[in-house]
Amino acid sequence: MLRYNKIAAAVIVVTLGLQLPAFAQEDKVVAKVGDLEIHQSELDLAMSNLDPQLAQLPDEQKKVAALSGAIDVKLLVKNASAEGLEKTEDFKKRMEFIQDRELHNAYFRKHVVDAVTADEVKARYDKEVAALPQEEEIKAAHILVASEDEAKDIIKQLDSGKDFAALAKEKSTDSNKDDGGDLGWFGKGRMVPEFEEAAFGLEKGAFTKAPVKTQFGFHVIKLEDKRIAPPPAFEQVEPQVRQLVMRDKYVALIEKAKADQKIEIMDETLKKGYDEATKEQQAQPQPQQ
Repeated sequence: MLRYNKIAAAVIVVTLGLQLPAFAQEDKVVAKVGDLEIHQSELDLAMSNLDPQLAQLPDEQKKVAALSGAIDVKLLVKNASAEGLEKTEDFKKRMEFIQDRELHNAYFRKHVVDAVTADEVKARYDKEVAALPQEEEIKAAHILVASEDEAKDIIKQLDSGKDFAALAKEKSTDSNKDDGGDLGWFGKGRMVPEFEEAAFGLEKGAFTKAPVKTQFGFHVIKLEDKRIAPPPAFEQVEPQVRQLVMRDKYVALIEKAKADQKIEIMDETLKKGYDEATKEQQAQPQPQQ
């Protein structure tokens, strides 16, 4: 159901991973290190960028871990400034890279994440559901026994009018015996081949007239009902569908930007790799509007 452009999907995942906090108007001071202040906004940023292991801690412990890290940073800031590290080319390049990345993320959030509407997500879900292939599902029950003779005897009792569920509770060795052998709804590929072939070959309400042997033993199978498999509920797949809509918006933004700006790659090896990745991307199904 969900077709992903790998590059765009990766960007979405990485960008969404930067869970930037919403800063309140009053940015209170939570700690001081010498004459340097640590504001609530800095603590929130530190919490949102904790190591994944620390991010699993309870909230209060996360705050302490984030504050500890922020204090460590402030402790060395003055020393770094005294040595003029912020004036080095390496530092300036790093800051330029960070600024570019954060501008990209801000633009992404504004024009992709925040731009997705509930109607767009529902419309995309409806379109994906309409394109799904129709697959048959059946609802079946079975009685599992150890020998072929036992299975044949059960079939005779069913032929004489005995209730299938009652026999399942009495005779079956499967764990679902108390449910009358009910297996619920399932599609093809869920059961072992011998069982599946026999079950899908039955008419509604019928049971197998010969024991069905599998590695589990001997089965007597009854087909309760048939239907076309229903699509997953919207609520169940809404997050994945929303990511598809975001993917489409992001791809559209990138394609427009590429059309407006010239890209030059000086390194021939890198250029070849980029061109191949671009061709692969363009070969993917186009975003659905």
